[in-house]
Amino acid sequence: MSSEQVPGAAEPPILLHAEDIAVARRSIAGDTVRIETTTHTRDHHIDEPLSHTRVQVERVPIGRAVAAVPAVREEGDTTILPVVEEVIVVGRRLILKEEVHIRRIKVAERHTETVTTREQTVEIYRTEADSPESEK
Repeated sequence: MSSEQVPGAAEPPILLHAEDIAVARRSIAGDTVRIETTTHTRDHHIDEPLSHTRVQVERVPIGRAVAAVPAVREEGDTTILPVVEEVIVVGRRLILKEEVHIRRIKVAERHTETVTTREQTVEIYRTEADSPESEK
């Protein structure tokens, strides 16, 4: 065989130069961010009215005979609770021994107190990195 070319056949291309890519990573210092949190306390003076009910108990001796047990009753802001004693004689009699008077007394007074609350604030400081052109 000879090295003669057949007419109309394409010749293979000759590679003169080829570029290649190489990828690598490196760390570069970027912007620096610093965050500071600060806690502040603040006192609040609270002055509010408070109300509550106080109870006064009074025992009132009676010593009177009754036909039946009296009912619990209310007179204004006082609840009256009858206390009976059963005495056995030839017959049975009820003696109203005493009454317990329970009086409700509403009391209103001012309440003062200092309450401390906390509040946090955040400050952000950013420092830009040096540009690569300034390092040359």
